[in-house]
Amino acid sequence: MMTTPPPRAPVGSLPPREHLRLGQIATVLDVVVPVYNEEADLEPCVRRLHEHLSRTFPYGFRITIADNASTDGTPEVAARLDDEIDEVTAVRLEQKGRGRALRTVWSLSEAPVLAYMDVDLSTDLNALLPLVAPLISGHSDLAIGSRLSRSARVVRGPKREFVSRTYNLILRGSLAARFSDAQCGFKAIRGDVAERLLPMVEDSGWFFDTEMLVLAERAGLRIHEVPVDWVDDPNSTVHIVRTAADDLKGVWRVGRALATGALPLDRLARPFGDDPRDRELSGVPGGLARQLVGFCAVGALSTLLYLALYSLFRLGIGPQLANAAALLLSALGNTAANRRLTFGVRGRDRAVRHQAQGLVVFAIGLVLTSGSLAALDAASGNPSHGTELAVLIAANLAATVLRFLLFRAWVFPDRERRSDDAPHLHDVNDYSRSTR
Repeated sequence: MMTTPPPRAPVGSLPPREHLRLGQIATVLDVVVPVYNEEADLEPCVRRLHEHLSRTFPYGFRITIADNASTDGTPEVAARLDDEIDEVTAVRLEQKGRGRALRTVWSLSEAPVLAYMDVDLSTDLNALLPLVAPLISGHSDLAIGSRLSRSARVVRGPKREFVSRTYNLILRGSLAARFSDAQCGFKAIRGDVAERLLPMVEDSGWFFDTEMLVLAERAGLRIHEVPVDWVDDPNSTVHIVRTAADDLKGVWRVGRALATGALPLDRLARPFGDDPRDRELSGVPGGLARQLVGFCAVGALSTLLYLALYSLFRLGIGPQLANAAALLLSALGNTAANRRLTFGVRGRDRAVRHQAQGLVVFAIGLVLTSGSLAALDAASGNPSHGTELAVLIAANLAATVLRFLLFRAWVFPDRERRSDDAPHLHDVNDYSRSTR
């Protein structure tokens, strides 16, 4: 029986992606088949998978049967296959949970590419080599089979189709997920990524896949999608309602952790490229494009909030007081949102100082906008409300450019973001304790 060692928590970001040195690796791919009470399907699945890999996969491979607490004859079937086929290994776990089985086997495996597939082999095995090839080449960090891609061919009932598409819409709306199919039982991950990512994944059941993908995507890892041919297994024992409820609980838990910055996702970051010259470039601000996009999105929402507040306050007070009150409230929200979403500063450390610096930036914006209102009043005497709004929009555009430059250079300088994002060994354990 194999035992699970304590998860390792490496420090520092991931190295650049590289093509695997295949001539130095005996077992390149470890395919895990998690099973629970599958004595009828296990042997034909493993023998078919072994025959396919022997015929089509050009490198060394292993098939690992992860039996998670089966109560039928599955352990005996797995042990017999382990004895009869050199490339097959059987592992017995005494607790249920697909996520638990995958975490255990993947954590113990020394193969540089790790994959898994469901025992029913609903996915056409011809997609296996395209699934793992981008991981072997160093192009991608994870790979998933997608039943929702346009070129995928899927045979399944309307009930499962509705549940699958609804679930993925929920992920897109609540966690901003961009991958198309979270729960297709056909995925792969590079071993160096799994070593860092798995300790952050809390779920041990069906939500394991989704949590792993969401965290990987938020950390900026590259996820490759392969359209698959997929035929539904009519004898599947998955309890749809219970699984859906557990998944929704997982969505809430992960969303809360991401919103509060409880996860040290920086240790999953990759350098810009695999060319050494990419890491020697000087004078190029790191993450500038992403920060501009985030800042513009936050700024657009802040501007709408500001204009709504100004219009509301203007009903009872003069333009200068209405402008100051609206700008103050929107500035507090703007600083908090940019701190977390645009510049990636997590936790409460220096939050008060950042807000104080943000208020200084606000004061500069107040001078610009108030000065514009004063100039308008001096020029026209009694301007219309629409004219006031037009002038304020123009003044806010100028203030926005200045605000971004001050935020980036003074409020959230790059050295401070690196300090805030520096990995600490206790971060993963703290997150695990807080989400249990």
